[in-house]
Amino acid sequence: MQFSSRILLSALMLATIAGCAGSKPVAYQTEKFDSTEIYARRFTVSSEVACEAVRRTLLSQGYVISASTTTQIDARKSFQPENDVHVQIAFRVVCTTDNADGNLTSVFANALEDRYALKKINNSASVGVGALGSLSLPFSSSDDSLVKVASTTIASEKFYSRFFQLVERYLTNEAAPAPEALEMPDEHLRPPFKTRAVPIPAAQQQ
Repeated sequence: MQFSSRILLSALMLATIAGCAGSKPVAYQTEKFDSTEIYARRFTVSSEVACEAVRRTLLSQGYVISASTTTQIDARKSFQPENDVHVQIAFRVVCTTDNADGNLTSVFANALEDRYALKKINNSASVGVGALGSLSLPFSSSDDSLVKVASTTIASEKFYSRFFQLVERYLTNEAAPAPEALEMPDEHLRPPFKTRAVPIPAAQQQ
């Protein structure tokens, strides 16, 4: 009877351990799909004008534009917070027209942070010695390579808020009338409209 009790107790312990090991949080469980306020803003301009403001915003912050159209901008920026750590932020912004008149646009922004670590690979030297074949010698060289160790979507509300504020600033500058000066040959290209950011209603997010 005592032997059976030990077996039962061991089985319960194993089941408990297995349950704990299998209860790791799943990333997609945090996806609620209940708000787009972090990643999106609405502006009273055309999609072309909005994406041009986005392009200038990213360029002004040191991002390298990798792809650019009238409705989508892709850009990257590299950081090195530590000697053996490399971080790259990849921005993708999409501008979509929201009405038939083409003067209302939703701007969706997403930033992906990739983190790389420096990995050393040791290569030992070998020399052929006639009939003895290959002989390894205590001479070695090391090659450094960057290995991706993490990749995550930036979900900071403050991060995107600063981005959209700068986009709105560029839109406001574009909408302001240009002074009549000889050094402004492209003043006729400035659109004669005002702009403001409009929060996306919750009812339209479904």
